[in-house]
Amino acid sequence: MKRKKFLATALSALPMIALAKTGVTFSASVKKPFVIRSGEARYGKPMFYKGKHPNNIVISKKDTNGAFSVFAYAGLDKIGPSTHLHLAQDEIFFVTEGTYRFLAGEEIMELKAGDSIFLPRNVPHSWIQLTEKGQLIYAVHPAGTMEEFFIEMSEMKAPPTEAEAKKIHLKHGMKLIGPGLSL
Repeated sequence: MKRKKFLATALSALPMIALAKTGVTFSASVKKPFVIRSGEARYGKPMFYKGKHPNNIVISKKDTNGAFSVFAYAGLDKIGPSTHLHLAQDEIFFVTEGTYRFLAGEEIMELKAGDSIFLPRNVPHSWIQLTEKGQLIYAVHPAGTMEEFFIEMSEMKAPPTEAEAKKIHLKHGMKLIGPGLSL
């Protein structure tokens, strides 16, 4: 348990380290530290990926003046997103529990707890959870409208049609490329 807590704490600093290495600087809009407890969401608004899987904002673009957003995802099934790319954002994923298969461009790789992957903008990517349970912490830089994208998708009453999904993705700076990975 101590190792898990250490990893979670250490991984939470990685977006800042990654941003520092790119030369990006920002001024936080919040002036006091804050804590987001496990399973909770920033500003108390929980979100669910595909209606079931917690996918919460833990650091909002409101906290970083739009520099980045950080999300905590808890996977309860062996699923993942369609293959897509971000037109103006980089992503950093940190696996905190379970095993995942990632597609990045034409490469496929497996990541387990403690591993991370950097996905540059305009590189098609996807992932699929290989274990019964899994957890990811991921950051998008700059934040763009990813928070609004996940809020919009989380509030849908039914899965979007393919045309609706393409339109929503494009509205938020992403392009759907094709189906996601399968087992």
